[in-house]
Amino acid sequence: MSGLAAALPDFPWDQLEPAKAAAAAHPDGLVDLSIGTPVDPVPESVRAALAGAADSPGYPLTAGTPALRAAMTDWFVAACGASADGLGVLPTIGSKELVAWLPTLLGVGPGDTVVIPSVCYPTYEVGVRLAGATVVRADSLTAVGPDPRVKLIWINSPSNPTGRVLPATHLRKVVDWARERGVVVASDECYLSLGWEERPVSVLDPAVTGGDPTGVLAVHSLSKRSNLAGYRAGLVGGDPVLIAALLAVRKHAGMIMPAPVQAAMVAALGDETHVEDQRARYEARRTALRAALLDAGFTIEHSEAGLYLWATRGEDCWDTVGWLAERGILAAPGSFYGPAGARHVRVALTATDERVAAAVKRLA
Repeated sequence: MSGLAAALPDFPWDQLEPAKAAAAAHPDGLVDLSIGTPVDPVPESVRAALAGAADSPGYPLTAGTPALRAAMTDWFVAACGASADGLGVLPTIGSKELVAWLPTLLGVGPGDTVVIPSVCYPTYEVGVRLAGATVVRADSLTAVGPDPRVKLIWINSPSNPTGRVLPATHLRKVVDWARERGVVVASDECYLSLGWEERPVSVLDPAVTGGDPTGVLAVHSLSKRSNLAGYRAGLVGGDPVLIAALLAVRKHAGMIMPAPVQAAMVAALGDETHVEDQRARYEARRTALRAALLDAGFTIEHSEAGLYLWATRGEDCWDTVGWLAERGILAAPGSFYGPAGARHVRVALTATDERVAAAVKRLA
């Protein structure tokens, strides 16, 4: 255990505690825009489904109930443009768990290389380190070069933290390059439903795959779209051979989603009304925060989709974190997401309307 822990970086959020304490000293209290944790209610239909399945004394299925597998397949077809024929699907215990363990589950190990975006969710790198493989940060195939050790490529659109959207042409080039070399492409698409200036495209869209999911996995979460972060409800779809391999390992390892949560997922995946309602809440908060940051002298880059604003004052990110903390606002330093983010902060839209209004007032 000590050896495995030693391979991991320090937990980044611990470094934010002094700034959090400073921000919390504001007379009107803390406005925490640092972590994208939902604050709005879980949809009533989802809560009812969870409660209705509470009497579940037996072991649940790792692959998901037939109803859940059908709901996941239908959702991938409707939301991602995937073809139902030959599509593999699997529930996961939230998306972070899968991100952290995917290299290991795929058999990636020492001597192998995993490519991740230059600025990205820290858990991609954690997963590579857990597998004992080598991380390469790159946003283009040219930067990767002809490296035969590459076994897995992570892409993330819309991006966390930048909100950048990758067009279908770019995604297609990545998939074609990977297929020629037998490399798996894993696409983190947890913010797919939150396109603002751009419409995100799934890696499973026919414009990307040609209707064939071979070598491709799309990772999704219900944490943001349905406020189910506390339920740990995620899903992955794509290449049925890869999905079968993941299922085989997860069966042995006991990586099983609880039966009541599986029932809740069926309800959540079958209802887009609550997703549109939540999207409207985030859009209103985004509009207010974006205008306030711009008026306060920030520059906002990318951020055309997703749950965050990628902002800069043209200075070291920790100086910006301190400037915001003086006003009782906590943001995440861009350095958490890679060296290339050292002059930005990530501002989350996940705060109540009252707290967002307080942040807008303080920025003014």
